[in-house]
Amino acid sequence: MPPGQPGPPPGWGAWNQWNRPPAAKPGVIPLRPLGVGEILDGAVATARAHWRTALGIALGVAVLVQLASTIANGLWLRDNSGLEALQNNPQPSSDELLDAMTASLSSAGITLLASLVGTVIATAMLTIVVSRAVLGRPVTTRDAWREARPLLGRMLGLTLLVMLIVLGAVFAGVLPGLVLALTGSATAGSALLLLGALGGTVCGIWLWVRYCLAAPALMLERQGVTTSLRRSAKLVRNSWWRIFGIQILAWLLVQVVSFIVQIPASVIASVVEGDGFQNLLNGSLTFSWTYLIIVGIGAVLAMTVTLPLSAGITALLYMDQRIRREALDLELARAAGSDGDGTAPSNAAGS
Repeated sequence: MPPGQPGPPPGWGAWNQWNRPPAAKPGVIPLRPLGVGEILDGAVATARAHWRTALGIALGVAVLVQLASTIANGLWLRDNSGLEALQNNPQPSSDELLDAMTASLSSAGITLLASLVGTVIATAMLTIVVSRAVLGRPVTTRDAWREARPLLGRMLGLTLLVMLIVLGAVFAGVLPGLVLALTGSATAGSALLLLGALGGTVCGIWLWVRYCLAAPALMLERQGVTTSLRRSAKLVRNSWWRIFGIQILAWLLVQVVSFIVQIPASVIASVVEGDGFQNLLNGSLTFSWTYLIIVGIGAVLAMTVTLPLSAGITALLYMDQRIRREALDLELARAAGSDGDGTAPSNAAGS
């Protein structure tokens, strides 16, 4: 710098190479396009900053879901003699097959229904918590419930529709091979079934990523189901691989954390109820209430930890895509009062 020339203004070193000022950070993330690490860190920071609300919501949902699952497993699988008899019968009759599978399907149906409803409630409420955390505003469980409750019906419909779309793609892939195999061409049908399953799975994954941002779009923009699907498709367009990578990373993180949390419960259940682990190794589905309850406690703890992470990552990924495409960071900064112009409504993340 030539002698006598005034030095750079204060804070010049914090400006980036595009001569933009440092991003405001009223809450858990800086208001600018986010990196993968910042999205993950933002989800963790949300759970830490609002731990009473986030963990309280997750714990309440986890207890209800696991209570239904444990009761269903205890009633139908604790003494599933029909399925055990089937294992020793290489040529069962249709009545024996129906009797053996009824218990398993009933238990699985109750567990799936409870998980679906619980996930919808937790995702809806935790998305509201994340939107407040981004603005640095306090939020209680009552606040989250009040904002999420009117949209729970739409969220349930959206979740079911996305499941049907993904499963429909997989089924459409395997259907030709299945029909061919059942009509007598076993070899050709099996080959086509394998190829169809692969193609259907790839298509299902593509559709899942395409619509993975529909839930936060519905909650924060307060739109209908079909509008939220279109919004997700628009936000994902030209960023599919990036979003796919982040979602897979989030899924792996959730699975690892869940596995680590549930290991102690499984070990304790095996020690307290020694037959439980032996039955599991022998392929038996007969467990005692003690074993099921201890394992259920571990599942509750795992869900309590992982639900805020999963919902937080998806909500922040949605906001990141809107920041990149629609300059949402400017609107969030105004809403948080970062520019000194006051505050905007609390749902600015979706307006």
